[in-house]
Amino acid sequence: MKILVSNDDGYMAKGIIALAEALSEIADIILMAPDRNHSGASNSLTLHSPLRVHQVEENRYFVNGTPSDCVHLALSGYLADDPDIVVSGVNHGANLGDDVIYSGTVAAAMEGRFLGLPAIAVSLVGQHGKHFDTAARVACDLVKRLQSNPLPGDIILNVNVPDLPFDRLAGVEITRLGFRHRSEPLVKNFDPQGRTIYWIGPAGAGQDAGPGTDFEAIERGAVAVTPLKVDLTRHEALPQLRDWLAA
Repeated sequence: MKILVSNDDGYMAKGIIALAEALSEIADIILMAPDRNHSGASNSLTLHSPLRVHQVEENRYFVNGTPSDCVHLALSGYLADDPDIVVSGVNHGANLGDDVIYSGTVAAAMEGRFLGLPAIAVSLVGQHGKHFDTAARVACDLVKRLQSNPLPGDIILNVNVPDLPFDRLAGVEITRLGFRHRSEPLVKNFDPQGRTIYWIGPAGAGQDAGPGTDFEAIERGAVAVTPLKVDLTRHEALPQLRDWLAA
């Protein structure tokens, strides 16, 4: 089995190193990740400047681009042979609820799905991640499960893992995405020249965080596995909108 590993925290991040090390015990690994942190890059592609691929060692590369760039390059001609699956992570921090809209980690997995491969995005919940080995082990277990029992081809697995030792996890659960409250206000400051600068405020707390959501599973110490799809169409609204437009 051959696995493409990417992330949005950069090729030197603790999470991707732990993930690649764990996955290398069950498969051949190709790592292609950004040269620096691209958290929040979502699905952006670099279209107006050239991309450069640098080889660190055999089957280890970094790119001066986004997570989606890395996976797109790997699967669109850079690699001689396609891998069997794309695994993105381990992200430094949660990708719960509407985080998936902004997440470069999820975007890397989604790009793999766009290009025809099964894909998993893995994140370690918490601001000061310690147990990346736990998240990497969870990823290995899921890859082995996919290998022996494949899922439908249009599913992306978004996996959030509590920052706990593996033996303290409260199981693995299938969840839906919750929703966050509105984000915190922007942070206003000044640069050394006295010019106004702004920082995007922190993400809001969970609003829709009840039973069945990824937020609730994490709160109980369980791994949250949420199936995602790329089709954003709100299908149930189509008949109403046809009537609305006709009127």
